[in-house]
Parts: sequence; structure tokens; C-alpha cells
Amino acid sequence: MRRLQHVTAAVRLSSRAGELRTLGAAAAALIQLPNRRHSHSSSQSHAHSPKWRPVSVLDEWVAKEARPISLRQLMVFGRSLTESRLISSANYVRTELPTRIAHRIRDMQKLPYVVVTNKHFNEVYDLYYTAFDTFRKVREVKNLDDNDRLCATIRTMLNAHLTVIPKLAMGILECNGLKDAAELDKFMNTILRSRISRRVIAEQHLALTETFHAPWFSPGAKLSESDFIGEVFLRCVAKDVISRCGDAVTSIARRAYGPDIALPEIKIVGHLEANFPYILSHLEYIIGELLRNSVQAVVEKHQKSKNKSAQPPPIEVTICESNQHVIIRISDQGGGIPRESMPYLWSFSKGPASKEILANLGQVPKMAATMQELQIDDINPESNKKIETLHQKYGHQSVQSLSAEEKEREDRAKYSSLASLSSRPPNLRLGMGLPLSRVYAEYWAGSLALHSLEGYGVDAFLQISKLGNKNEQLTTRATMDAV
Repeated sequence: MRRLQHVTAAVRLSSRAGELRTLGAAAAALIQLPNRRHSHSSSQSHAHSPKWRPVSVLDEWVAKEARPISLRQLMVFGRSLTESRLISSANYVRTELPTRIAHRIRDMQKLPYVVVTNKHFNEVYDLYYTAFDTFRKVREVKNLDDNDRLCATIRTMLNAHLTVIPKLAMGILECNGLKDAAELDKFMNTILRSRISRRVIAEQHLALTETFHAPWFSPGAKLSESDFIGEVFLRCVAKDVISRCGDAVTSIARRAYGPDIALPEIKIVGHLEANFPYILSHLEYIIGELLRNSVQAVVEKHQKSKNKSAQPPPIEVTICESNQHVIIRISDQGGGIPRESMPYLWSFSKGPASKEILANLGQVPKMAATMQELQIDDINPESNKKIETLHQKYGHQSVQSLSAEEKEREDRAKYSSLASLSSRPPNLRLGMGLPLSRVYAEYWAGSLALHSLEGYGVDAFLQISKLGNKNEQLTTRATMDAV
């Protein structure tokens, strides 16, 4: 009875009548209720310490709308970088991060009690609230010293949130059957898209700060067309990205299947000069996952054929450039997707395969899918040589004045997204490559679609907006509040 009185008192503290709908989640956040007799999931037994979190503070930030940006805005703003522009960027990030985090916290509070008390969801909730509480208390940035302190806080939070994707995925799988799968997928897509949006603005500001402090940089000077502006690569050549991802995927396949297994050739045809502004790590993640799926399918189908010594059929990548879009088609002859797997193709809840995927995710405590998210502690000399070659190929003109150590550090940051492909065991299937790739594709108003011919192969179609004038696609308010 006393516990019930505490819950009732907590609800009365809310200034919003609508908060009654979130009684279950509010109770989960404010106190620890006794274990239920009828447990629907082993995750409910997870004990989480009671924490006082005043509703009114969150309400103030949930009431604000997120301010979406486009690649073109990021490019124009960063092209002529000055101290005042850097300070403006810092204050945009300072206010935008807690706003976007607050919206997702409110979405989590709308989940049923049995879901929000899942161990993995609860840990993500704690991470989000800690980040929200930290950023909302950051004072206005007025000078470079203030900005450096903000950047240190951003880096700490980015590293702390490396565990978010696998925790969310495990939470979704463990809550299978406790809430409609379509609703869980909608929640997952919203929270991942918001996560991408926060990392984009945070990492863009970190990159601009690094540029501003670089010894070769002159404030106000316009950057070369061949350069990155922050995290935005101004001239992302589709053919080069596909070739680089193909090399990485081939290397992974060699480790997975052995040096004697014949691998399919990756052929690139079409408009080979097509280029567009983009965030390189986003494109590399999508292309890498699609090629990885195709190579695995072709190799495994070929191993079942009678003539294993013959060369497997190639994977053909076609690049098509129009006035407003670049379309990349990846075609393989890997046998297609089994009919029983089609309903779960874009879902984070994998149906019959959930237990296997859940066990695999347990082996991946952290997951990196963007630049600066992955720290590469050990790169062999051959990898260093390849990275240096890539760096020279993409040609940072201003980088010539940097020391060898600074060059290496920059190279590692720019090309770390490829390393994320090989940061897990080669044959470990996590069941989220396709749905997460589609989230990335749609983030900048693009699309990702698959057409499967069962028994023959798959065609994957990635459409990219080449003008960079589309705003990031994100929910600007908390989902329930936006209805």
C-alpha cells in the first residue's frame, strides 16, 4: 500500500493530465515495484535502482521541436569556418542534443511497463537520461575554451553510447510477443534515426573543431572541393566507395571461408564518374552490408553445387546517375531469399530466428556504424599501407602540412567505418544489417529496396539524393506528442 501511495504521489507531481497514460513507465522510472507473479519474460526480474526524475524538467524539452538540417546546410556553414561560426555551431549542438534526446526518452516512457523494464531497454533509458541531464546543464558557449569543454563532454557521451544498438536489438528480441512486432519495429526505426541525427550533428561539430585547431587551417579560408567539410565528403565517388567496400568484404570472406574458396568477382558498371556529397561512413555501411550479404549468399550456394572448383557467378553493381539521384543496383546469383524469411526481412524482431540472433548479439557488446564511433587500437602495417593509399587517392590537399602521426589519426577516423564491417566474427549474423541499412538510406531522403527471385538471386536498389538539399528525415517531436 505504501508503494502504491508513492506511485500515486509521483503521478500527481506531473503537470500534464496525459501523464496518466504513462503510469507504468513512470513507476518504472521512480520506484522499484515488487516482482510480478506472472512473469512474461526473464528480463522482468532485472532489478533497477529507484531514481527520482522530475517530469517537469523533461516536459520543457519535449515541448521544443527539433530543427532538421540538410547536407547542403552542413557544407555551406562549414565551408568558411571562423571562430564565431564555430561558437554558433557549439550552441546549436548544445541545445539540439537535449531536445532530440528528450523526445526519445518520452517515447520510451510510452512503452508498456513489461517492455520498459526489460534489462536492455532499462540500460538504454539510463544512458539517454544521463546524456539528457548532462547536456541540458551545459551553459552557453561563449569562447573556444567553453567549446573545448563541450567537445570533451560530447566525446564522452559518444563513447558511452556505443552499446546502444546491440542493447536495443536484444531488448526488441526479448520483448517479442509482449508488444506488437510492427509497433516495436516502428519504435526501433524512430529511435535509431534519432540516434543517427544526434551523432551527425555531434560528430560534425567535433570535426569542425578539429579543423579549426589544425595547424594548416586559416580561419575564413574556403576549403577545397576535394576536402571533407567536417564529416561531409563533398565529392563522394560511388565507384570508389563500392570498390573499397568490395575489397573489405572480400577480405572478410577470406577469413570466413578460407584462402582456397573461390569468391565471386565484384563487377562495377554504369555511370562510373557519378559523385555526390554524402557522409562517407553512412554510405560505406550500407554498401558494405549489401555486398557482404551477396558474397555470403553466392559462396554458400556455390559450395552446394556439383562443380565447386568452377568460378562462382559474379556480383554485378550498376551505377545509374540522373539529375537528382544516384541509384546503385547490386545483383547477385546467390539463390534469393527463402520465402519464409521475407516477412522478417526489414524487421528487428526476427521471428523463428530470434533465439539464434539474440545469442549472436550477446557476442557484440558494442557496435560502430559511424565515423569516430570506432577506435582502432591495432592496425597491421598492410592495413596502414592501404589506408594511406586511399587517403592519397581521395586527396586532402591541405593534409600535406600535417605530421605523419596526424595523417594516420585522420586516416583512421575517415576510414574507420570500413573496419566496423570486420569488427565482429566473419560468420556472425546479427539480423540487423538490412533494417539498419534502410534507416541510414532513408535518413537523407533516400531509399533501399530488395527484389528476390527465390532460387536465383537478389537485386538490391539503393537510391541516393545527389544534391544534398534534403533535410534529415527524423521525428521532430516525441511520437505520441506529434499525433
